[in-house]
Amino acid sequence: MPRVRAVSADDSGDFRYGDAGRVAAAGLSLAPFRGLRYNPERVSSLAAVTSPPYDVVDADGRLLLETGDPHNIVRLILPRSQPTAESGYRHAARLLAEWQRGGILTPDPEPALYVYEQQSPPEDGGTLQRGLIGALAVSGPQAGVVLPHEDVMPRPVADRVGLMRTTKANLEPLLLTYHGDGGAASVIERTVAGPALLTTTTGDGTTHRLWSVTDCEDLTAVSADLATCRALIADGHHRWAMYLRLQREHRYLAHSPWDRGMVLLVDTARYPLRVRAIHRVLHRLPVPNALSALGSAWQVTELGSAQHAAMEALAAAKATGQNAFVLAGDGSFHLLTGPDEATLDACVPVDRPAEYRSLDATVLHSVLLDNVWHVPDAPEHIGYLHDTTAAVREAERNGGTAVLLHPVEEGVVRRLAEQGVTMPRKSTSFGPKPATGLVLRSLLVR
Repeated sequence: MPRVRAVSADDSGDFRYGDAGRVAAAGLSLAPFRGLRYNPERVSSLAAVTSPPYDVVDADGRLLLETGDPHNIVRLILPRSQPTAESGYRHAARLLAEWQRGGILTPDPEPALYVYEQQSPPEDGGTLQRGLIGALAVSGPQAGVVLPHEDVMPRPVADRVGLMRTTKANLEPLLLTYHGDGGAASVIERTVAGPALLTTTTGDGTTHRLWSVTDCEDLTAVSADLATCRALIADGHHRWAMYLRLQREHRYLAHSPWDRGMVLLVDTARYPLRVRAIHRVLHRLPVPNALSALGSAWQVTELGSAQHAAMEALAAAKATGQNAFVLAGDGSFHLLTGPDEATLDACVPVDRPAEYRSLDATVLHSVLLDNVWHVPDAPEHIGYLHDTTAAVREAERNGGTAVLLHPVEEGVVRRLAEQGVTMPRKSTSFGPKPATGLVLRSLLVR
């Protein structure tokens, strides 16, 4: 990723790293904050009050989290409207205030950056990820500091804006990636050698640990490293759009807490993320109708009823450089390859970068959904699921079509983002994603 050089310092108004000067607009500025954290003596366990990010929690998972502990963070990130006509947003704000008054959530004594570690179990690859959680200065796309790679939808952005505006809190960190020069990495490695603030293992077998960084020299080293970097949004495009909108709403405030948003920054040169596909479920399009509408621009290969073999066939087709998808939902799997060049040229602007034009997500949305199947990109027509089995099951249950995709390489995502080109929304799923609930940022706690 191209880099920019700048001196660094915190410009939040409530903490200074020293005499290093101010951060240039081109670099990342990550400020410490007083994190709100669960008091382990007031909850059944720390694992029982955490949640996956809001947008990967399905209805069944939401109910399971709600009933597992009355203080699970899902009650804040996905609040339900109350029988009293209290809106979900106001209910979340009231719960957040009550949990602070009752000592369920307590603020740390001083501002800190937080080193966050995730270790997945051996059966899931044993992946180790470490990064820094802090309050990142918010900048628009024109500044080129934080690079989005996917489009967003107005409705989810408005939902997140309503929740944060009402709760006045960052309830879960966005996941951003960068490539540093080693200063921040050195601080992280020194920090994890000491005792952690918390350690917990969630139901999926992942162990989570959190440390605080408060030493001025460490904070200065982190600041100097990050001020030379740009970041790629790996997960949280709608929440980043939320940060931007709320910053604009409060631009009249000096040293506004709305000028920053909570993120997890991971140096992927040291801790590479996994990139997985996000599958589509076309609720109102049965598989026979999807297949019959294809025409001569596409080739269909019947794959039988074994999901694992179908996904291997998809990977093999992608290895040849083709656009390829697997359709499911009728009890069988069907490999779909194509289209021909004439169809692609007719549906995707030829002035876009070649890597963008050849993306499976581009072809799916611009060719298949828009011009072959005529499926509107609306929640009642398209569902987005991260899990392959869940997508197939959902399609079979509703009589629809699951469109299974192969993941995009991270290098492709970065190259397009650096050109200012955004991919169709929900094109990638970076992970492992940070657990929600280990640390919160209240805009009212300074």
